[in-house]
Amino acid sequence: MRLGAFELIDPVPKLNKPFVFACLRPWIDVNNVGSMVLKDIEHHFLAFELAKLARPWQFYDFTRYRPVITIEDGINEMSIPNTTIRYARREGQNDLVLLDLLEPHLYAHSYVDSVLKVLAKLEASKYILLGSMYDVVPHTRPLLVNGYGMGESALQDIRKVGAMPITYHGPSTYANLITKKAAESGIDSAVFIVSLPQYVVMEEDYLGKVRLMEILNTLYGIPIDKEEFEKAFRQRQVITERLKDSQEIANILSELEDNYDMRIKSMEKQGIYQLGSDMEDMFWKSLDGNIGKA
Repeated sequence: MRLGAFELIDPVPKLNKPFVFACLRPWIDVNNVGSMVLKDIEHHFLAFELAKLARPWQFYDFTRYRPVITIEDGINEMSIPNTTIRYARREGQNDLVLLDLLEPHLYAHSYVDSVLKVLAKLEASKYILLGSMYDVVPHTRPLLVNGYGMGESALQDIRKVGAMPITYHGPSTYANLITKKAAESGIDSAVFIVSLPQYVVMEEDYLGKVRLMEILNTLYGIPIDKEEFEKAFRQRQVITERLKDSQEIANILSELEDNYDMRIKSMEKQGIYQLGSDMEDMFWKSLDGNIGKA
């Protein structure tokens, strides 16, 4: 079935007021945090492919998003970059839609309109954009989560986890209109962006991933496997060990910690409390089983 620029499976499954979890690559996916979260949910709930762009070359410059090729005595396979939508059912709960957004280079207006048509077709009840960006934060403190909500239910979600308000004026991506227009169409929309230390660059950031998963677990009942906490804990230890030899980082770490503490105190004076150290401590001590229920 064709809907806008997307080719959907036929028949399109009837979903139960689905929550749509989205990540936007590469704009707000530093260290692949958002895409890692989506993959984890996909594997846990055994998600099925629902749709992809019928003609991705209309939207993407393949000299910027490179196809992946496999060669063994000739070309065996070529994977073309695309935006993919998957779905998963949950017994007695809102079903899930996983939207892996690859930012368009061309015809962004058509891209955005097509995504919105799919959300309407699926009768989405919430749209939640997940991501990560660099910030002046230390790795020695619980990572901050920033966000905003559009729609009363989304605002309640933001308040419940104490996401720090986002105030920004500057360059953006046209794809942000998905959030805005989804809210205007009656789909409550929330954005959660985890702040990552500027001095930590890696392919797979488990500290950031677990931080976002804490939010999803608290708000939407998404379980977290104990292995993810173990990976995050080991990663933090590795970062600390490697930074011992960096005098430059050592000189600014205490300054970053002081700045972090001031930000937290400022937000607490406004009545905003993040999932803080007490919550983090509880999670680290819960490694003998999964957090939450599928």
